[in-house]
Amino acid sequence: MTALRIIFILNIFVAGSVGVSALSSPKSAALRVFSNAYPPSELSRLVGALWIAIALVSIAGAFRPMTFSTVLVIQLIYKGLWLILVALPAFNTEYPYPRAMAIFFAIWVFVLPFIIPWKTLFA
Repeated sequence: MTALRIIFILNIFVAGSVGVSALSSPKSAALRVFSNAYPPSELSRLVGALWIAIALVSIAGAFRPMTFSTVLVIQLIYKGLWLILVALPAFNTEYPYPRAMAIFFAIWVFVLPFIIPWKTLFA
């Protein structure tokens, strides 16, 4: 239960700060968050809205981790898909992509399967 709370608290700070940056200043986010791999656009704001939503739900998850653990499954899926379908092909072809984000996503995708309470979710 403690590991779940830690993950939710990390979500609050990381997803929240990145989301606010992407929503409020897409140009700054393009440089800071996306490593200038993508130009600033309204798509940055869409991603920012998703991350702020994850941060807000993570606030509830910090208090009721088991109830909100499905949020972590969603993160595992979308981050895993992004790594496989975007980051890996970009890495293989030397196409620009946000490397720091890819590293963070890879760590998250590696850790989450051990943290998510699978038995409880599928009971």
